[in-house]
Amino acid sequence: MATEVDVKQLLEAGAHFGHQTSRWHPKMAQYIHSKRGGSHIIDLTKTVDKLEEALQFLQDTAEKDRQILFVGTKRQAQPIVHALATDLGQPYVTNRWLGGMLTNWNTIGAQIKHLVDLEGKMASGELAGKFNKLEVQRFQEEIDSLNHLYGGIKELNAKPGAVVIFDIVHDINAVKEAKKLGLPIVGIVDSNADPTGITYPIPMNDDAIKALQLVADYMQSAVSAGKAKAAKPADKTEEAK
Repeated sequence: MATEVDVKQLLEAGAHFGHQTSRWHPKMAQYIHSKRGGSHIIDLTKTVDKLEEALQFLQDTAEKDRQILFVGTKRQAQPIVHALATDLGQPYVTNRWLGGMLTNWNTIGAQIKHLVDLEGKMASGELAGKFNKLEVQRFQEEIDSLNHLYGGIKELNAKPGAVVIFDIVHDINAVKEAKKLGLPIVGIVDSNADPTGITYPIPMNDDAIKALQLVADYMQSAVSAGKAKAAKPADKTEEAK
């Protein structure tokens, strides 16, 4: 296992704090350690085991040169997921999950193609050569609007190798679409979530920024390690030349 998880770091980040006991999901019982002050406490030993399983899977996926789609549209997760995905060169959704992003790829793909086409014409000066300043400004506004919706998935293949979801309750539509396509899901599951059908559930607090950042850092290490392994055979080929 390339990425070992430190339980002390999880504890310091508050990863063990679940929701109020009245809001819990019974299927999370296996991951609950105890109750404290009316809230559930998540068993971090199980978090470590599950997180390490998820990290190994993400490393293997990256090693196979498969795409990983990162999803986090909740306010706390947005900047963390954006930074993680962009640093790794992976697709992401942080603004809003549009219905059909995975299951209606023909329509979504057509919108992305239109966006890329417009960006190309804007960059080459083709639009400026054909239209007046006001019209060019409107094209730029359309580009900005489309980028807000689709900017993170411009390079996405129709079926990524994995979908990582930072809050499976908040982004339930992403969960449903990934399940429908049979895509492996890595999902952070808090005490109020139903882990059923999540391929690699990570039981932990999905609200604490420190905990989300810590998991993102672990994921970055695992995916980077996978990408590095994938690149090694190519390097040897270059050396042989």
